[in-house]
Formats: sequence, structure tokens, C-alpha cells
Amino acid sequence: MAYDPAELPDLESRLNSELRRAEPEVILARATELFPEGLALVSSFGAESAVLLHMTAQVRPDLPVLFLDTGMLFAQTLDYRRNLAGRLGLTGVRDLRPAFADLATADPKGDLWRTSTDGCCEVRKVLPLDRGLEGFEAWITGRKRFHGGDRLALPVVERADGRIKFNPLANWDKAALDAYMDRHDLPPHPLVEHGYPSVGCWPCTQPVEAGQDVRAGRWAGSEKTECGIHVARTPGAVNDLGGDI
Repeated sequence: MAYDPAELPDLESRLNSELRRAEPEVILARATELFPEGLALVSSFGAESAVLLHMTAQVRPDLPVLFLDTGMLFAQTLDYRRNLAGRLGLTGVRDLRPAFADLATADPKGDLWRTSTDGCCEVRKVLPLDRGLEGFEAWITGRKRFHGGDRLALPVVERADGRIKFNPLANWDKAALDAYMDRHDLPPHPLVEHGYPSVGCWPCTQPVEAGQDVRAGRWAGSEKTECGIHVARTPGAVNDLGGDI
């Protein structure tokens, strides 16, 4: 283990002081140095994912990359995941899928999203990621502050559920992402050109109008802004697959 769990708050504070203005590649290198065996990148292979995935491929191409295949993704996302991983030489991509038992209990007809988007995300994203992260001490996300909402105050390093989370792109804006994509000739997600600046599951993702926020098409018309994997957890909620989810 790279650290004593009792020292997690101090480690979080120390790393934030060290890395708050660092370039993403420096943050990634530091993360792999601190957690040589217990680190994973969680990626949606979405609209902006190629940037962090490319950086990761330069630092450590065999790093475990956890991809949540919810069973509700656009076909274009599944194709993009396969093609981009191959192009970048990422050898550690793992597809995390919802457990059959969870679907049979909570979403047997595959239409839970119609009545409870939170419940659908819990079964198809939160629970699979909880299982996928078992054994890891730290993980990397692709979140950025410019996406707004709860992400406006996003730190570069944070702790959650007994793990360290690195957010290497927290400081970057859309212009920086676009410049990196152009510089390295990275292929965009196929849906970007069709008005999807942020891509999730097909039932809950819409194209956005010019001038709208990047994530305006996610759960449009509701107050929901996050799927739940980056939200503080209520004790016991993860294991309750009854009607309250």
C-alpha cells in the first residue's frame, strides 16, 4: 500500500498544494508514481475523453482503464471505445457492466430510466463502478471545472470513499482541450459533430443548442446533473435495490 489510510486527509492536502497548478501530464505521472499498482482511470470514452486517454497512453499504456458499459450507451460510443483504445495502444481497458441480478431486481424491463433516472444510474453505473474499483487505492477522472454545476469548485486532488481521486484536467477549459486534440490529431467522438458536447446513455442525452452549457443535454429538463459516481454516498443506499432507488 502506498500510504497509511489514517493519513489520507494529510495526503489529499499535500497533493493539492503540490499539484493544484500542475499540468495534467505531471499530475498523471505523480499519480502513477504514488500508486504504481493501485491506480485506475475511469473513462466514459465520451466527447472529451480522448485527451486524458492519450496522456495516459504516454505515461502508462497498461494502466487499468475502467469503462462503464451500462447497456444503454450509444452504438457510436461502443465503436469509439474499441477504436480509440486500439489506436492509442491502451492495453488495460476493462468493461464494467451491470450485474444480471441487479437488473433482474431493479430494472427487469430496461425502462427504469423513465421513472427513476437516479435508480437507473445506481444500477447501471454506481454499483458496477463500486465493484470495479475494489482493490484500487486511487483513481483518475476526466472532470473539469468549466463544465459547471458541482464541478465549479473541483480540486485537482480529492478523497472519497477511502480513496484518492485525481482530476488532472480540472484546470483546463474547452480551448485547451481542443488545442490538445488538434495538436495530437485525436479523433473526436462521432456524436460531437451532431451537437453532443457531452455524451452519456441514449435515453438521457440530447444535443444542445448553441450557447448552452456543455452538459445541458444530460438529463435535460430535470435538476439532475450527475450520474452518482461522483456524489457523496448515503450509507446503505448502494445495497438497497428496492423501490426507493
